Amino acid sequence: MKGKVRRYRLGEKNGTLVAGGNGNDGGLNQLNVSEYLFVDRDHSVYVSDWNNHRVMKWVEDAKEGIVVAGGQGTGSALTQFRHSNNRAMRWTQGAKQGTVIAGGNGTGAGAKHLGVPVRLSFDRRGNLYVADQDNDRIQRFSIE
Repeated sequence: MKGKVRRYRLGEKNGTLVAGGNGNDGGLNQLNVSEYLFVDRDHSVYVSDWNNHRVMKWVEDAKEGIVVAGGQGTGSALTQFRHSNNRAMRWTQGAKQGTVIAGGNGTGAGAKHLGVPVRLSFDRRGNLYVADQDNDRIQRFSIE
């Protein structure tokens, strides 16, 4: 992984750098394994910065990103991410910490447990669907 996100317009060969590209040590202009991304209506790009344990927002034409979730190292506090926490969290705009909306009850196969949640999706009713890798299932959670 190169630690960057590029935008390619139809026919372009080089693309335009929109996030990262300056190493991977955790600076605001760096990414370390950019696993997932989302582009909002304003063309801001949200990137899961996997090995820096954070989610970054890059507004259009920005030289640095903004930490919108995590960024406090690895751990189990509500300000931190860790692969083994087995939980899905909600971070509202401007929040200093997240809230657990699914899992977070230790490893297990019960309905309130997740074992390596790897993908998330929402339906039109606001239900959360979680691909629960170690339990070989997809779970649905009602989110209020």
